[in-house]
Amino acid sequence: MTASATGVGSLPGGDAREAAKTVTGSFEDFPYLPELPARGPGADMIGRSLGLLVDMYAHVEPSGWRISDRPGRDSKRARSWLGEDLDALEEFTQGYTGKLKVQAVGPWALAAALEMHGGEAMLQDAGACRDLAGSLAEGLREHLADVRRRIPGADVVLQIDEPSLTAVLLGRVRSASGYRTYRAVDRQVVEGALRDLFAVHDGEVVVHSCAPEVPFGLLRRAGATGVSFDFSLLTEREEDAIGEAVEGGAKLFAGVVPGTDAPLSDPAGSVMGVRKLWRRLGLAPGTLAESVVVTPSCGLAGASPAYARAVQAHCVRAARSLADNPE
Repeated sequence: MTASATGVGSLPGGDAREAAKTVTGSFEDFPYLPELPARGPGADMIGRSLGLLVDMYAHVEPSGWRISDRPGRDSKRARSWLGEDLDALEEFTQGYTGKLKVQAVGPWALAAALEMHGGEAMLQDAGACRDLAGSLAEGLREHLADVRRRIPGADVVLQIDEPSLTAVLLGRVRSASGYRTYRAVDRQVVEGALRDLFAVHDGEVVVHSCAPEVPFGLLRRAGATGVSFDFSLLTEREEDAIGEAVEGGAKLFAGVVPGTDAPLSDPAGSVMGVRKLWRRLGLAPGTLAESVVVTPSCGLAGASPAYARAVQAHCVRAARSLADNPE
C-alpha cells in the first residue's frame, strides 16, 4: 500500500497556470485545486467560497466581507478567478484518473467571518446561519458537478475548511467591537449543518482546521470521512478521539511540515511523530499507509515560492517513508 500526500489549498503567487503545473507535478497521485489569495479579495479562501453562494452575495468593506443585496464587483471577481483556476487545472489534468481535492470554507467559518449590514457577524443570527448553510450547499453542488465535467476521471475529495469551528463551539468568536464574544452555538446545531453540507457530495469529505482542539468526534458524527489538522497542535486529550476515528475508517490528513519557510528535516523525521502516535494508540503499523495522508500543516500562501515547491515534494517523500517503514 502506498501512502499518499497532498496539499492543503493555498499557494503563493498569482499565476493560475503555474500553480496548477506545480500541484499536478508535485502530487501526481493526489493533486488539488490551488487557491492564490495574493491576487486580492475574492481569491482569499473566504471570498472564494462566498463566490460559490447561490442567491446570496457579499462585498468587501475595510473591516472584511459584508453581506450584499445584489451581486457586485467583488462577488463577480471571486467567480472569475475560480473559473480561471479550474481552466488551468483542467489543462494540466487531461486524461487524469485518481483522487483530486477541491476546497471550500464551511458554513461556520463563513458565519464567523461574514458581516451583516450592521457590521456584526452573521454568527449571531441563527436564521441567517441556516440560510447561509443552505446557499453554500447549493453552490457546492454546482461547483462539484462542474469539476466532474471538466475532469471526468477524477475521484473528487471535498475538503471543507473550518478554522473557526472550535471557537464557534466554545463561544470564543469576538464581536465587531472586540469587547465581547458571540454566544457558543449548540453542538447539535453545528453538527446538523455540517451533516447537511457533507451530504451534497457522495465521495470523501475531509474537514480541515489548523486551529487547536479539533473536535474529531463531532466531525465524524456529522459524516466526515477524514480530518485534516496541524499535527504539532495535537495534545493527549485528542488522542483517544483520533484512535476511534482511525478504527472507524477515517483518514487523517496529518499536517507535519511547517506552512511557512523553515528548515526541513529529513522526510522520515517529519513523520516520526505519526509513527509514535500509532504506537501509543496500539494501532497496527500496517494501517499507517492507508489511514494517513501527509500534508503541510496549513496552506502555503505565506511561504516563498521555492519553499512551497520544496515542501510539496518533501510531503511526497515523507509519505513514501511512512509506507516503506511503518515501524
